[in-house]
Amino acid sequence: MKHMKRYTGLKIAGFIALGVGFVILLGFGIMMLWNWLVPELFNGPVINFWQALGLFILCKLLFGGFPKDHDKGGWKKRKWERMQAKMEHMSPEEKEKLKSHFDRCGWGKRWQPEEGQTTERQPE
Repeated sequence: MKHMKRYTGLKIAGFIALGVGFVILLGFGIMMLWNWLVPELFNGPVINFWQALGLFILCKLLFGGFPKDHDKGGWKKRKWERMQAKMEHMSPEEKEKLKSHFDRCGWGKRWQPEEGQTTERQPE
């Protein structure tokens, strides 16, 4: 059990490091593109790293926005509904092939109900 806690801590630290690295690359990428194009094309100012991140956040707020149905499950719910629709149209052979694939990956136990449980979902 201690091994799993240590592994989980390393996993979380890895994700944090990847996130920080992604933000740094994003900021430098925006800064480099801006400083390459805007001053020459439009006689605009040269910006630094923090201004590039601020510009990205501003553009995300103005043009990208936030998910409108984040409190209802959002894209995860739609993705799961699409997966269920695909599963309904699979032949028994295709379902068995998919199940064996997940068994090899270690996900098979999640699909098998425990004794006494039903596989049908309760209405919400």
